[in-house]
Amino acid sequence: MQKIQLTFIAALLALGLTACGKNNGTDSTAGDSAKAQSGSDAKMVEFVTTQDGKPLEINAAQFDTPAAKEFMTTGKNPYVGNEEASQKGKKLFQLYSCTQCHGGDAQGQTGPSLHGPDYKYAKDATNKGMFETIWHGTNGGMGAKGKGLMDPTDPNNGLSVDEALKIIAWIRTHGTTTGNE
Repeated sequence: MQKIQLTFIAALLALGLTACGKNNGTDSTAGDSAKAQSGSDAKMVEFVTTQDGKPLEINAAQFDTPAAKEFMTTGKNPYVGNEEASQKGKKLFQLYSCTQCHGGDAQGQTGPSLHGPDYKYAKDATNKGMFETIWHGTNGGMGAKGKGLMDPTDPNNGLSVDEALKIIAWIRTHGTTTGNE
């Protein structure tokens, strides 16, 4: 009788945890698959597309630097405030022709200003949101810049996660927000 009660309680507890989105790793949500791919116990932040808010799945293996791994689990960009990373971000911003739409200092041109506080996409006030916008693009004319998405025929073409974080760090040097709030 006690064994049946314990089994029943364990089943209820498992059901309750699953309903809350806190499971024991047995279902295949994006966060759990990312955790399995990375070999880490840390759960990946749930990224969404800027276009429609649908889940944005990014292979955890692309978070291949300490800064990218930290961002993967916290959504906070450790490069913000790092001068060396910001300078690399500025070069990447120019290299990927972001200046053509956003201007030389990301102040806006044919595309919107990236300085804030009034962003075209409110989510860009956070580093997670700006990353999602850069990585997967927008409905407003900006194509995806993420590795493997920028040119779907070449999985090595596009920005790495680490490079996108450095660009965001440089953009943050021009505004009043760090995006890590």
